[in-house]
Amino acid sequence: MVKSFQGNFPFYEFDAFIEMSADMKGNQLHSLKVRHRYPQHSKDPRNNLPLDYSFPADGRIAQLYAMWDMLGRYMDVSQPLPDIPRLEPFRHLDPTTKAFDEAGKRGRPATYWHDLYAKASEKELKQLHGEHRQVVDAAPWGSRPDLMAQSVPGYGDSYTAEPEDVNAYGRFPNKADRFVERAEAKDASQQNKPDNQ
Repeated sequence: MVKSFQGNFPFYEFDAFIEMSADMKGNQLHSLKVRHRYPQHSKDPRNNLPLDYSFPADGRIAQLYAMWDMLGRYMDVSQPLPDIPRLEPFRHLDPTTKAFDEAGKRGRPATYWHDLYAKASEKELKQLHGEHRQVVDAAPWGSRPDLMAQSVPGYGDSYTAEPEDVNAYGRFPNKADRFVERAEAKDASQQNKPDNQ
């Protein structure tokens, strides 16, 4: 559940999208926006705007995909908390994560992130950060299953293609950017074809 001053709403009622804005010099800034799908139930009475949250991330568009992935895993109470530095002090407070860690499935000491930051130099941390960013940027985000399309009837029919390179969202349209058909959309279109085709 997402708890707010406007009420409590199931997480699956929120849609994520990438918002682009520009600064005074024309530089593009991107953030992940998560907005409640039914604003008539969650509008802020002070400004009449729908309930939404903004998650800025530095770097490429893939970082925003990673942020959405982390939020989805964080909100899934059947899975352990994402193994990130910010959540390490609270892992023992979540029953699912506590059981996961006690079973030895985490594969790291309880204070892994704390110890890493305490012992590593600034240079080492910068190198680790750069390596992690490369892994995130290279991840095949577009090939992951669309959970929203699986849970909301008709949602997946609204689009059938996605950028081959998710970081292409961060540029103005370019002839070199390619869109590829989503596998599940392609499979669905094949099933809907009449037998004589």
